[in-house]
Amino acid sequence: MNLILFGPPAAGKGTQAKRLVDSRKMVQLSTGDMLRAAIASGSELGKEVEGVLQRGELVTDEIVIDLIEQRLPEAEAAGGAIFDGFPRTLAQAQALDVMLEQRGARIDLVIRLKVDDEQLLKRVAGRFAESGRPDDNPESFKVRLAAYNDQTAPLLPYYQNHGKLVEVDGMGSIEDVSAGIDKALDGPRW
Repeated sequence: MNLILFGPPAAGKGTQAKRLVDSRKMVQLSTGDMLRAAIASGSELGKEVEGVLQRGELVTDEIVIDLIEQRLPEAEAAGGAIFDGFPRTLAQAQALDVMLEQRGARIDLVIRLKVDDEQLLKRVAGRFAESGRPDDNPESFKVRLAAYNDQTAPLLPYYQNHGKLVEVDGMGSIEDVSAGIDKALDGPRW
């Protein structure tokens, strides 16, 4: 099964993906984690990505698609992937469909974590105070949230029209959100 966790930055996608990795043995393909690893490597790509994230901008489709494509064999061996933070644009969604189709696979389900923007800003401010992650800077976050609302939220109709979109309230406790995701995954479609 290939699953997309959909929602704005700080919606809890990473937390839920990690839980699904543990409970369902799927592979998490987190663009955020991949980009942070590129930064930590000190490579030219990492330096480029760091500058982009510090400005609150989105990394180019080409870089992100390449990172995802490199990890697909691992996901296939595990029986499925959780796409976390990808796709972010219609072009990325279409590229993912093509990549998977070439491998005889598809996106099976898209789970949208519905959240409140103001509450997200409070989450990010707290996370930034705790961890100091550059991409959690509240000012950069506002730019990322605006980019999500402008560029990524329009993907909702794309997946809804394909009958793949399920919405889960992302403002509850981690356990409540997990229960909503499990209900979607274990529902009548599967």
